Amino acid sequence: MEIWQAIVVGVVQGLAEFLPISSSGHIVITQFLLGIRPFADGEANDIVFEVVLHLGTLLSVLVYFWRRLWNMTRSLWDKDLKEDRRWILLLGLATLPAVVLVITPIKFATNETTGESEKVTLGDVFERAYDSPAVVSCLLLITGALLLAPRIIKIKHRKLSWVGALAMGIGQAIAILPGISRSGSSITAGLISGVDPKKAAEFSFLMSIPAIAGAVVFKLDEFKEKFTTESIAPYLAGAFSSFVVGVLAVALVMTAIRRGKFQYFAYYCFAAGISGVIYFSIVG
Repeated sequence: MEIWQAIVVGVVQGLAEFLPISSSGHIVITQFLLGIRPFADGEANDIVFEVVLHLGTLLSVLVYFWRRLWNMTRSLWDKDLKEDRRWILLLGLATLPAVVLVITPIKFATNETTGESEKVTLGDVFERAYDSPAVVSCLLLITGALLLAPRIIKIKHRKLSWVGALAMGIGQAIAILPGISRSGSSITAGLISGVDPKKAAEFSFLMSIPAIAGAVVFKLDEFKEKFTTESIAPYLAGAFSSFVVGVLAVALVMTAIRRGKFQYFAYYCFAAGISGVIYFSIVG
């Protein structure tokens, strides 16, 4: 992978991770268009590169919400910060659905190379969609529909509750499918549950911290194999570009939420999804 290609994908990651338009879906489509996915020699797709890009966007969240994160940390010993301490527990609850999806086996399959039995989780099944840009494009259409749901289902806003946090966690878990926006599905779940829009957006971004950290832990072994002298430069370039653009994207979403323009992203998802379905149906 060339450095310029890594930067392009990093910019896409930074924008799409926080804009409710699906970062995984856009990365898959962008990599196919740039010719860097799948690999010509039949090697497995470079999931580690995507994790590195997510590290860049993780840093974006840490920088943008540093004050909230600091207050949550202080709440561990400051009894006056009850709401911040409650948010820590709510984040733990919201993380559970994705964890269950990733680690719970739905069946066991035999590895053709080693002959050993391996567990297959629902998350593994979802990840197979990464190999089909046409399917990813269809899922972008679903993301567009999700973003319009709060306009149809109107509920009075209230404080973030345990039910709201769990609903947002389920929305995040579903977004393991490439083409389903993590921020879009989780924020939509929060809005439908009656969570205040600004709080729903902020909580959704904070939910990405344990989600991304967990993905990194699962890929630690692959990191050791992939970080070579040839790969380190593109990886760092991609991570840096995703960080810078990610900060701008977070600010844009928070502004859109405050102004009641969140659903406008749905129209982009419809346009991108339809274009992708047509293009990849033609080129195969």
